Amino acid sequence: MRFATRLLLMQLATVTAVVAVCALVFGWLGVRQLRAESESAALNIARTVAEDPDVKALVAEFSADPGTPDAAQLRTGALQQIAADVADRTDALFVVITDDHGIRLAHPTEELLGQVVSTPFAEVLEGNEVVDWEVGTLGESARAKVPVYAEDGGDPVGEVSVGFERASVFDDLPALVATIAIAAIGGLALAAAATLVLRRRFERLTLGLQPEDLVTLVQNQAAVLEGVGDGVVALDPDGVVRVCNEAAERMLGIDAPLGRRFDELALPDTVRAAVRDGASGVEAVVGDRVLYLDTRPVQRDARALGQIVVVRDRTDVEALAGRLETVRAMTEALRVQRHEFANRLHVASGLIDAERVDEARAFLGDLTERGTVDFGVAGLERVPDAFLTSLLGATAATARERGVTVRISEDTLLLSEVAAAEDVAAVLGNLVGNAVTAAVGGPRPGWVEVALLGDGDELVITVADSGGGIRPPGADPFARVAARETEASRNDTVHGHGFGLPLSRDLARRRGGDVWLIDPGGAAAGAVFGARLPGALRPADGNPEERNA
Repeated sequence: MRFATRLLLMQLATVTAVVAVCALVFGWLGVRQLRAESESAALNIARTVAEDPDVKALVAEFSADPGTPDAAQLRTGALQQIAADVADRTDALFVVITDDHGIRLAHPTEELLGQVVSTPFAEVLEGNEVVDWEVGTLGESARAKVPVYAEDGGDPVGEVSVGFERASVFDDLPALVATIAIAAIGGLALAAAATLVLRRRFERLTLGLQPEDLVTLVQNQAAVLEGVGDGVVALDPDGVVRVCNEAAERMLGIDAPLGRRFDELALPDTVRAAVRDGASGVEAVVGDRVLYLDTRPVQRDARALGQIVVVRDRTDVEALAGRLETVRAMTEALRVQRHEFANRLHVASGLIDAERVDEARAFLGDLTERGTVDFGVAGLERVPDAFLTSLLGATAATARERGVTVRISEDTLLLSEVAAAEDVAAVLGNLVGNAVTAAVGGPRPGWVEVALLGDGDELVITVADSGGGIRPPGADPFARVAARETEASRNDTVHGHGFGLPLSRDLARRRGGDVWLIDPGGAAAGAVFGARLPGALRPADGNPEERNA
């Protein structure tokens, strides 16, 4: 059975059940209303008869007589006539009048006059009005009992009982039931018509696909969107986000984008402009991530349906590239060391071969005192760690080729060895590389000054340069669309960097540290950057003298 058919039958069954319940409720309320109306009518009639002065006087007279009233006298008495007239005018089943002993003074059946009534009357003689359904000599009826008082007041001297038979009470019930039935049938007909219309509308909207088919399509779409590592954003022709997977939300740093215009999302202007212009191959820095955006238009039958934006995260790739560059620099430094060591060993070997042992001993002693390799970096002896010495030496050699001198600040105080070589090399290499690029574009001679401080297992780095500072003034060097490292673009970038600073800050924050701008600099001085890397050092054991010994 097709889903639309099942839906039709289910809706009809539901509506039928609702209509049936409503019909029963309204029928029950109608019966209650008819009963209440008959009881109210009986009570009003009984009150009216009980307030009649003649009734009061006659009932008081009979109640005052200690003997039993004469039945023959009651048949032709005034009370019997009054009760009969009231019953005829109101279509009541009976109007009964009794004295304070419950003896019938007026009754539709004359043979019962002078006898005690068959229903309780004690509560009425206590001054209470009673309305109820009871079974008496005339059958079941809705009856009201009202006490009769004498003209001078006091205790009740009798009662008036008025009743309506069941058949007369529910004379209007068939009409009520017919009305409810007509309304129920009409409701069912309308529900059936509405269900048919909805069924046709549903099949048109779904192109004849059943919900099972739609569920399969949605599951496939979700599997594709969430199964790929790339972010996917679908925009309609008005630029409103219609599809956005979790990867795109995470990379772009946006929350609940569905139904919102892409231009209104909290994204860099360059990202919004790239999507708005339909550009492809755009690289951008969003937060701490380096992203690659590819925008493609979507058309069907020459009709523009919107755009698809594919977002790829290149942060790890760029970080790996930076680390590889550091490894390359370290490899070059090791090659230089190996070459210089080879030259020194040749000298020592020649002196020994010439039997100039004393000179060879003096030469080797001088080498031991001066260290392994002279990198030509002022203050490098303040850095005891071999890894940092090689890294700074290799970076300084590259900087000298560009006319920039690298020096170690006199404030450097480092007593521990590096424990996280990769992260330290990436952060320090990026900061020094950016500073060298800035110094190249600054006044001559160009210089870069590095300060290294150890605080327990934390490494604190500051890098200053002689460049022209942050350009343009006030720009945020950490929130900028990356530019390619070309000679033409270096003059337009902040400190000449592309992805280095965002990546360095991301690496530092992963360790619980940070990279920040200490001083933006200006025309008279270059910028100063700082970095803090927790867990980057091995805590020093003992004092410096003991360690050096």
